[in-house]
Amino acid sequence: MLYPVLTDSRGLMDLSGIWDFKLDDGNGFEEKWYEKPLEEPMTMAVPSSYNDLKEGEDFREHYGWVFYQRSISVPAYMRSQRVVLRMAAVTHISKVYLNGRLVCEHKGGFLPFEAEINDYLQPGENLLTIAVDNRIDHSTLPVGSEGGGGVLNSGFFPSKASKKRNLPNFDFFNYCGITRPVKIYTTPKDYIQDVSLVSAVEGKDADIRYEIEAVGTGEASIQIRTRQGELVAEGTGLSGTLHIANVTLWQPLKAYLYEVTVRFGEDVYTMTYGVRTVEVKGGKFLINGQPFYFKGYGKHEDTFPAGRGLNMPMNIKDISLIKWQGANSFRTSHYPYSEEMMQLCDEEGIVVIDEVPAVGVNLNFGGGANFKDGKKINTFDPIEEGGIRTLEHHKEVIRDVIARDKNRACVVMWSIANESDSSGKGAYEYFKPLYDLASELDPQKRPRTIVSVQMVNYKEDCTIQLSDVFCLNRYYGWYTCGGDLQAAEDMCREELEFWNSLGKPFMFTEYGADTMTGLHDTTPVMWTEEYQVDYYKANHRVVDSLENFVGEQVWNFADFATSQGLMRVQGNKKGIFTRDRRPKLVAHYFRNRWTNIPDFNYKP
Repeated sequence: MLYPVLTDSRGLMDLSGIWDFKLDDGNGFEEKWYEKPLEEPMTMAVPSSYNDLKEGEDFREHYGWVFYQRSISVPAYMRSQRVVLRMAAVTHISKVYLNGRLVCEHKGGFLPFEAEINDYLQPGENLLTIAVDNRIDHSTLPVGSEGGGGVLNSGFFPSKASKKRNLPNFDFFNYCGITRPVKIYTTPKDYIQDVSLVSAVEGKDADIRYEIEAVGTGEASIQIRTRQGELVAEGTGLSGTLHIANVTLWQPLKAYLYEVTVRFGEDVYTMTYGVRTVEVKGGKFLINGQPFYFKGYGKHEDTFPAGRGLNMPMNIKDISLIKWQGANSFRTSHYPYSEEMMQLCDEEGIVVIDEVPAVGVNLNFGGGANFKDGKKINTFDPIEEGGIRTLEHHKEVIRDVIARDKNRACVVMWSIANESDSSGKGAYEYFKPLYDLASELDPQKRPRTIVSVQMVNYKEDCTIQLSDVFCLNRYYGWYTCGGDLQAAEDMCREELEFWNSLGKPFMFTEYGADTMTGLHDTTPVMWTEEYQVDYYKANHRVVDSLENFVGEQVWNFADFATSQGLMRVQGNKKGIFTRDRRPKLVAHYFRNRWTNIPDFNYKP
């Protein structure tokens, strides 16, 4: 799916701003709130998560539908073209109405969807309503508990909830709403639907294979220019190969983007494109033919008070801090990030592991268990017995993220899931088709992985058979051997020597220790800033000795919000930075470490 841009042939309207808003009291659809202006609405910022923008538990912990509404006018000159309403992300399920008529429905809270609205528009004012459902269960990604009931596990003794609420099967807050921009764009009736680009580099030159998908009739052409406007390649037709002599490659932390212009009939579309190659060879991860070493983080789209709402100033600040530390990468844990952030990474040379929102595909998460009629439910049991119902939706989000990000130079690997039940019975049968689908859909054939959870039976992990790169979430020294770093180091070494022996590249995609800012002690103990530093030193003594270990992404870049619980003090405190991006002691430790580790050929 193409990102909306303004060109000679395309119009663009951004509907960001203050919308009317109302929590559903259970009567919203029955009373058809979408047919008329909301009665006694609140104000709400779009884009943002609504949870922290008004006060009270009933608001923050709302369970179910909410209604967003605003009036729009589309100028007559735009209505003469094809008019498209595009939602960049609505979390998690949405129904879109225009003038009381249902335009479209969508499931999935982190990827864009759109619909043509010419037949729904009228001259003058139009009433746009977007209803949003934040409920999660065994069919959604991310996964939640069934039915909004069940058992609260935030204390020593499980207890029943006082009312229906979302109980996430994941460790971050279930921020919801219209979290990314809503836009209207126009195209000619005959238009460019999609563009795919694939690079092959030989010496100083590159060949770019292109494919244009178009609707209607017209002549197709493509041009590639430098950022200074010099034409370096051009071609005609809906597909072909372009040659760039003396190509300038996109490199980590040294980005270069060409300007691409595509034409089809009267339609014009422009985009940027970085030329680079990605390959797994033996125990190395190669970017542009050189062994690359990942230095960076797992992150979250999490800021106060916007929640998971698009926050461009903070994105700029985060990239600045990443570079200040000498880091070069992050993983979009645990869902695809905004298109604006991905474009920024393209521009800044930040390497990205792109992860779909498949977190919680593990009914044994955290050592817990699910039961139905007194019988234990396993993750991949048949649906009628209570097993997970995510497979078809899982395929949808893989299709959508690859369609959105396939041309991004910053994206070097697809993560199919995070901390799934990848050693459980039926895991291979569930995940093998998803790996195959990602390979089939991606024109660039990037490496694929599943980020695996720490487990006793790691030798039975199906990712051993499926992944091109082994990505490990491990907490030796925190959840295992907490407070005994020597034992943690010994256990970490024992496991990682196994992964090293398999001959493929492997890396940490999570490792870390909760740390309260300002808590110090002469003897490092858990939760102090000193313990966090010593924790990482113990892990690094192991990974630095293993030749196939190709990267370290700490958990987490910054503190972030979670559901309430005894293990969380207003959220997860494993950040290298606080939630407002103040450095902890460990931030300076990593700055010293990473500025002395080269991006390439660290382990020749």
